[in-house]
Amino acid sequence: MSSTKLDLHQSYFQLFDLPQTFALDGAALEQRYRGLQMTVHPDKSAHLPDAEQRVAMQQATFVNEGYQTLRSALRRARYILKLNGVDTQEETNTAMPMDFLVEQMEWREAVVEAQQSRDVDALTELETRMHVETAALEAQLADKIDTEKNYAGAALMVRKLRFMEKLAEEIHAAYDAIDY
Repeated sequence: MSSTKLDLHQSYFQLFDLPQTFALDGAALEQRYRGLQMTVHPDKSAHLPDAEQRVAMQQATFVNEGYQTLRSALRRARYILKLNGVDTQEETNTAMPMDFLVEQMEWREAVVEAQQSRDVDALTELETRMHVETAALEAQLADKIDTEKNYAGAALMVRKLRFMEKLAEEIHAAYDAIDY
């Protein structure tokens, strides 16, 4: 008896039988992930020879990496751009609109101020605003990728979203520092 064989060269969208779009049906992804996990989980192949166990482990890893990539808006956007030959240049392209950079500085100053004054309410307000801003960026990203097919423009949105992800990390770190 051998384990299920997956094509490890297919895209994550093909793996989960989902359209290659930024706007994703999260429930369908979750359902297909659970189904695949049931068939490729390494425990299912524990009785097989070592070589087949290694294949099963590769398949389980592929399924897990695909799931983690598609369930994260930022990782999903990066992946779609990569599939379309676009590098987001997050490490090398630091050019951002001045108003966005000023806003980022203001956000960070507000986080530091809230942390120093141990103001949990201010952090909560910042976190709420950050979620609203992130949702708006994700909506713009969906338009750039799914509607306009403007992958270069989407790369800028990904870089902005990465700034917001870092801001979220700083807000969570501030909560931890307050240790309420």
